[in-house]
Amino acid sequence: MKKQLFFIGWLLSMSFIISAQDRADQQHLTDPNSFSMILLGDPQGYTKYDLNQPLFELCMAWISDNIDHLNIKAVLCTGDVIEQNDNIIRNRRMVNQTSREMWEAGSRAFKWLDNKIPYIISPGNHEYGWINSENGNTYFPDYFPFERNTAWRDICVSALPNRNGIPSLENAAFEITGPNWNKILVITTEFYPRNEVLEWAKNLATSGKYKDTPVIFMTHGYMEGHGKENQRIEREGYKLSPGNAGQAIWEKLIYPSSNIRLVTCGHTTGKVNVFRENVGYRIDKNNNGKDVHQMMFNVQALGGGYEGNGGDGWLRILEFMPDGKTIKVKTYSPFFGISPSTKHLAHRTESYDQFDIVIE
Repeated sequence: MKKQLFFIGWLLSMSFIISAQDRADQQHLTDPNSFSMILLGDPQGYTKYDLNQPLFELCMAWISDNIDHLNIKAVLCTGDVIEQNDNIIRNRRMVNQTSREMWEAGSRAFKWLDNKIPYIISPGNHEYGWINSENGNTYFPDYFPFERNTAWRDICVSALPNRNGIPSLENAAFEITGPNWNKILVITTEFYPRNEVLEWAKNLATSGKYKDTPVIFMTHGYMEGHGKENQRIEREGYKLSPGNAGQAIWEKLIYPSSNIRLVTCGHTTGKVNVFRENVGYRIDKNNNGKDVHQMMFNVQALGGGYEGNGGDGWLRILEFMPDGKTIKVKTYSPFFGISPSTKHLAHRTESYDQFDIVIE
């Protein structure tokens, strides 16, 4: 009997050893009392080619694997999950998937996070119209209905119907809680948000229970990268109407709202494979004299160009420090980090890739 018990124990221990993967480049919080959020930039380059789609799933699998290890509270996505919203014609010079296949690929990737943590997406111009925001039609509510992810149920505190009057997470707000930060309100909006969307966001952020809560505001199109001096976008060149570009969003919503302290966006790009031109960051004072940190992050041209691999797996780890005011930003690639042979390529440490945000 003892021999049998020993043999069973040996088998169990061997199965544990065999199943334990050696993570080549395990990431760690700088402080064990911190928590994090993950920022994803414009995944459309992953979903528009079938060969690239596993790279996006790798990123999501990495996030799922690190939920506890990095104490991840939410995933923020700058939008453009797909390249074309409603097109059956494959232009082989830029896609080899139909719109439905792209939507299915994006939905499949986010499934790694369903019922585990909330992910918050700011729909982009490619989520609307047929190819590129010719109108306000979108399949976003069909592929990302509220019911698909139980992690949204207790933290989604408000939502506004989309351009077609359909209840949707295109315009939604989420209450995120983390150690020493009490609560953070994350508000996301549709691409080129209408006036009523900005008014809804402003009322939510500045009145009632959230008037003293730090707010992260997310929208797809807002500002340029470092290559264009981080300018806010003055106008958008799409048929979609009505709406507000970046400068109008600043004037109507962000500047007058004293507690919007961080803005995230994607959308704009610079020179292919020039990292500095595909990210942006600026700080401006709001009407209360407080710093508003504005960050653009877009990876679609960073893995070999627009028809490359989709973005080399680059994402950002936002570590919320236990001092309740500092966010450490780190740019990392699970794609490079998965192998001992390439893990030395998995970190970007230039000043525009790795920096601290201090919320006063």
